[in-house]
Amino acid sequence: MGESVAEATIIKWVKNEGDAVKADEPIIEIATDKVDSEVPAPEDGTLIKCLVKDGDVVQVGQPIAIIQTGAAEATVAAAPAAAPVVVEEKMPDIPLVPSPTAPAAAIVSGDRFYSPLVKNMAKAEGISQAELDSVPGSGQGGRVTKEDLKNYIANRGKVSVAPTAAAPVAPAATPAADAPAPVKEAPKAKPALSVNGNDEIVQMDRMRKLIADHMVMSKQTSPHVTSYVEADLTNVVTWREKVKKHFEQKEKTKLTFTPIFIEAVAKAIKDFPGVNASVDGDKIILRGDINIGMATALPSGNLIVPVIKNADQLNLVGIAKKVNDLAERARANKLSPDDIQGGTYTLTNVGSFGNVMGTPIINQPQVAILAVGAIRKKPAVIETPAGDFIGIRHMMFLSHSYDHRIVDGALGGMFVRRVADYLENWDVNRDI
Repeated sequence: MGESVAEATIIKWVKNEGDAVKADEPIIEIATDKVDSEVPAPEDGTLIKCLVKDGDVVQVGQPIAIIQTGAAEATVAAAPAAAPVVVEEKMPDIPLVPSPTAPAAAIVSGDRFYSPLVKNMAKAEGISQAELDSVPGSGQGGRVTKEDLKNYIANRGKVSVAPTAAAPVAPAATPAADAPAPVKEAPKAKPALSVNGNDEIVQMDRMRKLIADHMVMSKQTSPHVTSYVEADLTNVVTWREKVKKHFEQKEKTKLTFTPIFIEAVAKAIKDFPGVNASVDGDKIILRGDINIGMATALPSGNLIVPVIKNADQLNLVGIAKKVNDLAERARANKLSPDDIQGGTYTLTNVGSFGNVMGTPIINQPQVAILAVGAIRKKPAVIETPAGDFIGIRHMMFLSHSYDHRIVDGALGGMFVRRVADYLENWDVNRDI
């Protein structure tokens, strides 16, 4: 699913247990925070076990199904009463059916997986990490699912948590005995209150929930710093007005400001490659490719970031065609997973909504993002060899947010200044 995608939501199973599947035939539909897609069968066989249910949030790399291939199908058909046989060598230790007699023991958080959804639910209910560790899980490997936590919350304070070890445990070793006080009934979550009868409560759709989680994660991951530069875009505006009709007639596509901005960003990244990076623990990964994502607003009000791969290797015509193609397919919900993967830097145009500037949030796992504001006519001081004078110029603010873990003010500030320099020094006589 790409390095920036950590989890996906199961929409629905296309195939059912027992169905025959063909290689590359879709077996399940999934959704990430950016795009819906289908997962194909890796090879011919029979789907003998679905390990996840519709609506589950699963981590990238987590097994979701077991497919029996080749001669192994005959083994299952000959012994239908026996437990399903795991033939897939890649996952020999996956339990197919949870043990009904031996609930999984409570595992410390350092060894136990919790999905972001479960963590957020626990936080909202005031459940401590120690208490969460004591909740029995029915998921894979004893994982606590959303339903497990909902059931626990519903009965919290009414009944004590059952011991999770198969054998009797001394009272001193139970989670309840280690707690400083008996578990009290959690306060009920505050409902969404309407101030008056004219208010409307709207449930977030799936994409908005995932975007919200991604934005919160980014702010928690990266210490954000923002630098600002005001650039004189008079040359850019003058040149575009002069060539845009001829450009559209010749290339069969419109020339917007976005390709011009992307070209300037790609040039500046080559000058300052430190902003084209990611963080892996205490290691810095300097990206070899310059893949620029462009934040695109959808008709639904949500946001998606298609990626222009190897932007530094495209001329302005190539960038313009790619920008227009991705924007059109994004609004028509026709982007493929590959269209939104692999971004190394992001550009967002807040000026398209009439905003002068913004403080954009970094698109993880990247370390920087640039927002360009509205281009406005303003009086400005113009310096000439004959002296300074006041003139009407087309001005624009650039806002550069960056991850202060690895990008300091000098690098972050010099980068955005270099982008502005490329725009200000635009050749008004440039050929298409």
